[in-house]
Order: sequence, then structure tokens, then C-alpha cells
Amino acid sequence: MLLSIISVQGGAAIAKGLFPVLGAAGTTSIRIGLSALVLLVVVRPRFSRLEPAQWRAVIPYGLALGAMNFLFYCALARVPLGLAVTLEFIGPLVLALAGSRRWIDVVWVVLAGAGIALITPWTGEGINSLGMGFALAAGACWAVYIVLGQRTAAVLPGPLAVTVGMLFAALPVLPFGVASGSLLHLTPHLLLLGGGLALFSSVLPFSLEMQALKTMPTRTFSVLMSLEPVAAALSGWFLLGEQLTVAQWLAVSFIVLASAGATLTSAQPQPALLGE
Repeated sequence: MLLSIISVQGGAAIAKGLFPVLGAAGTTSIRIGLSALVLLVVVRPRFSRLEPAQWRAVIPYGLALGAMNFLFYCALARVPLGLAVTLEFIGPLVLALAGSRRWIDVVWVVLAGAGIALITPWTGEGINSLGMGFALAAGACWAVYIVLGQRTAAVLPGPLAVTVGMLFAALPVLPFGVASGSLLHLTPHLLLLGGGLALFSSVLPFSLEMQALKTMPTRTFSVLMSLEPVAAALSGWFLLGEQLTVAQWLAVSFIVLASAGATLTSAQPQPALLGE
């Protein structure tokens, strides 16, 4: 699980390196396109065997996956990696707390709210507001993706669902990638970096997380996932030279504590699904 987290954040660092040439749309298109090709070769799905109910589940699941990745990369192009992941985590956190009537969950809401307040550039300076908006929108798509992922997992095996879903994930992204014209700038070197991005951001973490879920409880898995904002902040600092202020580190800590606390005290284990 820890290797999966490191892999995802390393992939995000590669993506940031591609943004100056390919932009968020082009980078997302390359990542999803190459990931879909790899999964098609490995899983080799038989589309003719899918039933209408399975198509109805997997198509919106894939569209949500594509929108989530595109919006996250739009955020990543504008704000530090640690803050982008932290804000995106608010989506699953809100989903976990939705409808709760227990007093302990008020604590997690307050912690998350304090984290958001610390990140928000109240003076109009500092962190890019549009980037923050993209990160929050990506978090909303992540929450939708979790709900749709649960429905898809009920009718399709995990590897097959992700493979077919990844194909449909390209639909909301490719038009932007083509319209931007950035894909015309592809070189063998950029394709190689795109292959590394697909490997580290999608193929490798998915495989590692599937292996982790075989040997640990879902609740433990979900708590470890809550460490991703910290891992992202450290990755941004170590790989990209991105510095966070003390207030921003506090914001990351508050949202991580809220996420881990909500998971530990939830009546039922939270679903563990691959994020950005």
C-alpha cells in the first residue's frame, strides 16, 4: 500500500514535468490512453460477453474516472501537489460523513473545515483560486466515482471494470487534448515519459492496491490511503521543490486527521477505490 502511494505521487511529479509541453489536457489524454492500452493487453476483455446492465454501470463509472483525472491535472498545473491532493480528498471525506448524526463526526467536519480555511487565500494572493476550484471539483468527481465504482464492482470483476472503464474515461478528456493541439508536439521522449506516467499513476498502483486488499482489512487500507496528502506534500517538496507554508502544512494535517478519523470511527468500512 505504501509503495502504491509512492508510485501515485511519483507519477504526479512526472505529470507536472509534462505540463509545460502537453498541458493538463494533453497529459491526461496520454496517461489515460496508454493506461487503457496496457490494461487491454493484460486483461484482454471480451466485450461481446458484457450484458446491458454491466454496460449501464461501467460507462458512467468510466466517465467519472476520466473527469476526475482531468480536473485533478488542471488543478496540479496551478497549485502545489500536496495542496491539490489535500483538497481533492475533501470529496471522499464529505461522502464518508454524509448523513451522519453522530457527535464524533462533528469533530472531523470541524477539522476538515479548519484545513480548508487555512488553505484558502483570503487576501486574494498566494495559492491560485482556479486551481483550488479544480481540485475541489476533482474531489466531487472522486466521490461520484466511489459511488459508481461500488455499483460497477457488484456486476463486474475489478480488473475488467477498470479496463473497460478506462476506455470510457478517455471520452471526456480526448476532445480537450485534441483541441489544445498539444498532442501534435509528441516526441519519442515525451511518449516514454507518458508511458512512465501511465505505469506509475495507473497500472502499478492498481496492481499494488489489489494485492494489498488481499492481505489487509478494508478499514486499514482506507486509513493508509489517508496518508496520501502528506505523501503528496513530501513528494512535491522532494521531487519538485514545492514549499508549503506552516499554515498549509497544518491544513494538510487537519484534513488527514479528519479522513483517518472518519474512517476509524465509521459504522462500516469505507470502500477502497483507486483515486487520482
